[in-house]
Amino acid sequence: MKNFGIVVISFFISLQIAGQSSEAAKLLLDAVATKMEGHENMEIKFRQTLVNEDAGIYDGDEPPIVGEIILQKEKYNLKYLGNTFLFNGFTMYVINEEEKEVTVSKGDIDGEDGFIYPSKLATFYKEGYTYALGEIKKENGRNLQFVNLFPMDNTSNIIKVELVIDPETKQIYQLIQTGKNGSKTTFTITTFKSNQKIPEKMFSFDSQKYSEENGYTID
Repeated sequence: MKNFGIVVISFFISLQIAGQSSEAAKLLLDAVATKMEGHENMEIKFRQTLVNEDAGIYDGDEPPIVGEIILQKEKYNLKYLGNTFLFNGFTMYVINEEEKEVTVSKGDIDGEDGFIYPSKLATFYKEGYTYALGEIKKENGRNLQFVNLFPMDNTSNIIKVELVIDPETKQIYQLIQTGKNGSKTTFTITTFKSNQKIPEKMFSFDSQKYSEENGYTID
């Protein structure tokens, strides 16, 4: 009976610690979101790497994929994987200049299988995730706090997301996604600027440039 009591006490202590960790993680995530959403605009350059040892892909085997995004409230211009994702707040244009194809759809990017696009960095945690503080790592004189997030949807192909945050500046340094297939995709922010002078046409679709007359297929 004594051992049973110790187990029960240990269980409730574990619950309390987990709850405190979850609350601390939420406070940090909310602070990051508030700061990012407070910017008039943001310019972010990033690189993406993929590791999947089960598939024989190891760190450094493939060159990183680079991308950049300019965000202004709900609008953004994202260059990624050879495409330009242009969202004006209502309509999404995906432009592939090499193939001369334009795909038009209503609404924002719909992340498939839990995939998180850079435009969702500040807000994705608010729905469909549990979270807790992870380890702290020191890099280039900074203490970086890991926050571990787990999708509530057990059908998601993503089993874990790690946000690496500088708690002093409230800025995200990395986003790491671990998939059910053993893959680990890492987005590292290499450049961050805020409140820059950005022309409004940055978020406007140039219908003349990407017209069928100029050889583009519009779907």
